Amino acid sequence: MKTRPFKQVDVFTAEPYLGNPLAVVLDGTGLSTEEMQHFTNWTNLSEATFLLPPTQAGADYKVRIFCPGRELPFAGHPTLGSCHAWLQAGGKPQGEYVVQECGVGLVKLRRDGERLAFAAPPLKKSGPLPEAEVALIARGLGVAHSDIVAHAWCDNGPNWRGVMLKTAGQVLALKPDAAVLAGLDVGVVGPRGKVGVVGASDAEGIAFEVRAFFPGNNGMAEDPVTGSLNAALAQWLIGAGLAPSSYVASQGTALGRAGRVFVEQSGTDIWIGGGSVTCVDGTVLL
Repeated sequence: MKTRPFKQVDVFTAEPYLGNPLAVVLDGTGLSTEEMQHFTNWTNLSEATFLLPPTQAGADYKVRIFCPGRELPFAGHPTLGSCHAWLQAGGKPQGEYVVQECGVGLVKLRRDGERLAFAAPPLKKSGPLPEAEVALIARGLGVAHSDIVAHAWCDNGPNWRGVMLKTAGQVLALKPDAAVLAGLDVGVVGPRGKVGVVGASDAEGIAFEVRAFFPGNNGMAEDPVTGSLNAALAQWLIGAGLAPSSYVASQGTALGRAGRVFVEQSGTDIWIGGGSVTCVDGTVLL
């Protein structure tokens, strides 16, 4: 073991402790996969990342992303939080964008004022979900099948299944049944503006409420704010004409958080942005 630089970052918020926390080990060299996984499990956070020298041309750094029990090829809040930590520690991008190397390849990031944003990686799977799965998800969420007004595969590494309900209120009232949804990663989105007006914003300028459910150690877990899901939802919703080319999504409300995800389509890219705040800055013995 040795002392390594470490940061704990709150992501998708400008105010500490209202977003999604991330553990970032700024020097992961020499650590085995098993050691990285063990440390991730010990943090009791949704994800931990380990920064390494890049191995692909054009990359500024490499990141390995872990959640409890497994490694992820890509995840959104670890991407933003790792980049924030890398820049804060003195990292200098080679070009206009910061380029991250991870399990899905190269992901570019840009600065949007005080926020960072990543370009959504290509979807591995898209299109409508099978009707049998839609029926299963409706039963697991405790809603009528007719309340699911649209649905799609949202697989960009994590194998999300996306469903849209009629209103944000329905999304916030969900109490999913872990037994019914066992093994499924389900993302739920609902408009916060006027019912029937696609992408309409509420008084705070928020267009959608999002919740993310996935299998946890004790049944169904919920992620506070999920970059990968919001990236895939944006690709689906904008592509299907269900959302405008620029909008803000809220996530984490049901958990007492106030995550804000800023979405913008620019050319062929869809950028997913949010604030990041360093809450713990020091070293870790690892």
